[in-house]
Amino acid sequence: MTTLIMIALALFVIGSMTYAYAYRGQARWSGFGEYVRKGWPIFTPFNCLLYIFTKAKARPAIMNMAEFPELKELEENWEVIRKEAIELMAEGGFDQITDKESASYYDIGFRTFYKYGWTKFYLNWYGYTHESAKRTCPRTIELLSKIPQVNGAMFSVLPPGGQLTRHLDPVACSLRYHLGLDTPNDDRCYISVDDTKYSWRDGDPLLFDVTFLHFAHNDADKSRLILMCDIDRPMSWFGHLLNLPYKWLMKATVVPNTDEDKRGFANKTFSTLVPLLEKSKRLKETNLPAYKALKYTVNGTLMLILAGLIWLFLKFIFWLL
Repeated sequence: MTTLIMIALALFVIGSMTYAYAYRGQARWSGFGEYVRKGWPIFTPFNCLLYIFTKAKARPAIMNMAEFPELKELEENWEVIRKEAIELMAEGGFDQITDKESASYYDIGFRTFYKYGWTKFYLNWYGYTHESAKRTCPRTIELLSKIPQVNGAMFSVLPPGGQLTRHLDPVACSLRYHLGLDTPNDDRCYISVDDTKYSWRDGDPLLFDVTFLHFAHNDADKSRLILMCDIDRPMSWFGHLLNLPYKWLMKATVVPNTDEDKRGFANKTFSTLVPLLEKSKRLKETNLPAYKALKYTVNGTLMLILAGLIWLFLKFIFWLL
């Protein structure tokens, strides 16, 4: 019996990765190497479990907003939200993430976006509402609190010339919601989701699945300011049960805006690791073979630990079934 379970698990893992790499959506990876580097294959089997239990309305790459009436209040109050976001931006509320002395800089989830000019200000995140957001954006916080499907929210800025290279989010925990607040209203400022291009407009919403390939460009001459939310993935009750480990994981990734905000475990750990990572970059310049050996050893160890945890969880799920 144990052998059969192990075989079933192995087949499910292989089948999940094959599906994610070769069949899911319209956009395709340039090669298997890109999938391994950017596709987070370690999370693919568990994501596929969530896809199985996802309701039909949430299975496309881009959702029909008419099927999500619970989000209508945000769209109807976009000018209220916009006012607070613009005032926050004028006061330098987004500047702290460029300061390495600030805990806000150490965002393990979105850190790779910084080099392209992207900035953010958290409003809430998986069960925690930021004190700085309560102080500076009370109306927005009030609106968000009325919608239990919102798992997390932030204001996001993409400056002229900014971009987010092609990627996907590692976990299928939530859908991603964008609401245009102060945008160029220009087709040159856009996001492409699974090869479908969408240009942001003031007051217009977009809801999509972040586990499809997507990228963004702002080739206009004005910054793009939006409200960005993680929306609970619509699933059956069993799917929501399976999603709990992901939500617990996301709770650990809380990042503060200012010193008055709570810090998650991942934020504290990442801020400690960054100096070591910078030392490793210096090693790359002086001794490339040693750097590669260190890199693959550390990454391999972390992947083995994570793979082991996911393997144990999948065994538990199959035992339940």
